[in-house]
Amino acid sequence: MAFTSKDVMELRQRTGVGMMDCKKALVETDGNMEKAIDYLREKGIASAAKKQGRIASQGIVDSYIHMNGKIGGLLEVNCETDSGARSPVVKERVHNIAMHIAAAAPSYVSKDEGPSAELEKEREILIAQAKNEPNPKPDAIIEKMVDGRIQKYYKDVCLLEQVYVRDSSKTINQLVTEAIASIGEKITVRRFVRYQMGEGLQKREDDFVGEVMAQAGIKQ
Repeated sequence: MAFTSKDVMELRQRTGVGMMDCKKALVETDGNMEKAIDYLREKGIASAAKKQGRIASQGIVDSYIHMNGKIGGLLEVNCETDSGARSPVVKERVHNIAMHIAAAAPSYVSKDEGPSAELEKEREILIAQAKNEPNPKPDAIIEKMVDGRIQKYYKDVCLLEQVYVRDSSKTINQLVTEAIASIGEKITVRRFVRYQMGEGLQKREDDFVGEVMAQAGIKQ
């Protein structure tokens, strides 16, 4: 399937990847746009893996504040160079992730920060409950069921595992990986803080997540 320069530009706009890489992806996939996007994602993952040993000592801090001032996210992302941190691709991704934090309310950056001791205890309880059912399933199936519940928990509370609120086909980790492929540097999401006005105080319930998503033009 043939492709044109407009296809290359469209692929670049959709992925944030350089022109040459976009052209190569279209060549490798016979001009198929969706397959080219998948190709670049896979390439980005490979590139990211090669960059994990590098030191990311520069970075950028950005925030997203809901227009009524009731909710906000503050995010720090580290890169290898100051120019990389200030590149349009990184600045855009960081701001969008800060918006995602305000909307999705993650608790941790990654699985590594999760409450491992609590999860292991919960795992043991779930396994014991499954085995005490009237017609218990085989141990191998129980293990898979419990693993599925644990993975779902990670996807709910870990920022990098969460589905991006503006594009359900991507996770936050994939957004970061695409940015790595674009600028050719290691990028690390270091930490974040989410603030919600009156959090912990007794008050009427407001749909802050819905408000943030509506402001960003996201349909629920």
